[in-house]
Amino acid sequence: MLFNSIDFLIFFPIVTLIYFMIPDKVKYLWLLVVSYYFYMCWNVTYIVLIFTSTIITYLSGLGIERIKKLEVSEEGKVKYKKWIVAGSLISNLGILFYFKYTNFVLDIVENICLNLKIRISIPDFDIMLPVGISFYTFQALSYTIDVYRDEIYAEKNFFRYALFVSFFPQLVAGPIERSKNLLKQLAEPKKIDFETARDGFFLMLWGFFLKIVLADRIAILVDTVYSDYITYEGYYIVVATILFAVQIYCDFSGYSTIAMGTAKILGISLMENFEAPYLSTTVATFWRKWHISLTSWFKDYLYIPLGGSRKGIIRKYFNKIFVFLVSGLWHGADFSFVIWGGLNGLYQVIGEVIMPIRDKVVKFLRLNRESFGHKVFGVVTTFVLVDFSWIFFRASDFRTALSMIKSMCTVGNIGILFDGSLYECGLSAHNFILMLVCIVLLLFVDICKYKGICIRECVFRQDYWFRWLFVAASVWVILVFGIWGPAFDKAAFIYFQF
Repeated sequence: MLFNSIDFLIFFPIVTLIYFMIPDKVKYLWLLVVSYYFYMCWNVTYIVLIFTSTIITYLSGLGIERIKKLEVSEEGKVKYKKWIVAGSLISNLGILFYFKYTNFVLDIVENICLNLKIRISIPDFDIMLPVGISFYTFQALSYTIDVYRDEIYAEKNFFRYALFVSFFPQLVAGPIERSKNLLKQLAEPKKIDFETARDGFFLMLWGFFLKIVLADRIAILVDTVYSDYITYEGYYIVVATILFAVQIYCDFSGYSTIAMGTAKILGISLMENFEAPYLSTTVATFWRKWHISLTSWFKDYLYIPLGGSRKGIIRKYFNKIFVFLVSGLWHGADFSFVIWGGLNGLYQVIGEVIMPIRDKVVKFLRLNRESFGHKVFGVVTTFVLVDFSWIFFRASDFRTALSMIKSMCTVGNIGILFDGSLYECGLSAHNFILMLVCIVLLLFVDICKYKGICIRECVFRQDYWFRWLFVAASVWVILVFGIWGPAFDKAAFIYFQF
């Protein structure tokens, strides 16, 4: 069930109405039932996987809690707890590996054998990737690790814990919540609160705008160019790549915003997943503001355990690049994703290495890093670097990405930017102009967020007639200018494939 579907627009009001009508002691059970139903709308059989992951991590938490009470040495307790954590990690990651990376690894083995002139016949496994498996697996594993670290209690109520793993607003594409935040909130039944619900509704409106009006409109041009890059070469690819950066931001941020709004209406706060990332002046800052729940997950559960920056500068650089390589592999079972992750890790290492040189240049030229011009230069440079890496993320494979980069560098058809040729890439002139207007609106909202201005709060402070007019206008824009596809064929969110 997609957020941008009629099914969800019927499903969610019913869920909310019943949630606030039933007794407090069964509210979490109701949310658990509807969360499992929500997930089964994609594939009923794959509910077994999320249930298995839930059981494993639930028992792991209880096991760790029980070991803490054993009358053995502290060294012995640590040893036993590590064995439980290892078991939870291996079993959960093993399930993830099978569904996401089996064919990828088999292809690598087959290619190696071919290069060594070894004849081998490896069958293809028809494995369909369960939607959201990467997200809920990481969320469940974080609970095991948090219990091990004494950062959260071991939840005794299995059904409440099952709800933590499967909570439907953020189940299939995040944000990847921590037990310290979400599990504790689920333990407290919520009463209806008009102001909180109103805030959540406004968040949902903005999320729908980002997805339906902007991301899906941009997708038409991007898909046209990337699916036929031989015909649409040179600057067509440049434009499509720039627009893809906006598309994936609106698509993923749109989902996260709708998830936050949906949960907030139910009285539950989810973490902010994006904080105007394209206004960042460095790649490192960009990754502190993009998909925050995942980057912070890798920081807390991989980068720091690897040693972080505590074991010397070389180890620090290795850890950073390794974490981003893993992040790339998390996003997809293809070398193009690994290259994408590696590039972003390399950007940060190079940035730190040349920082002393940059400091000397700034001092020598008497530049002001706080000036508007300097910040704009940093924002543009960061965007170019990040956007270049998006080519490997969006292209169908690594070789295709290289071919597209070559076309961008060798074909000088810059005239297509001015002669109307871009209107032949799926978007009419009117739709293209509308897209640009919406991008300007997105930039304005992100600048406000960057400066700490909350537009929702500004609207809330106005008279009631203005608020109702604002809501009516927002709904009208989404309905009139939203891209629904042929016969109302709603488009899936990009991050569902991960």
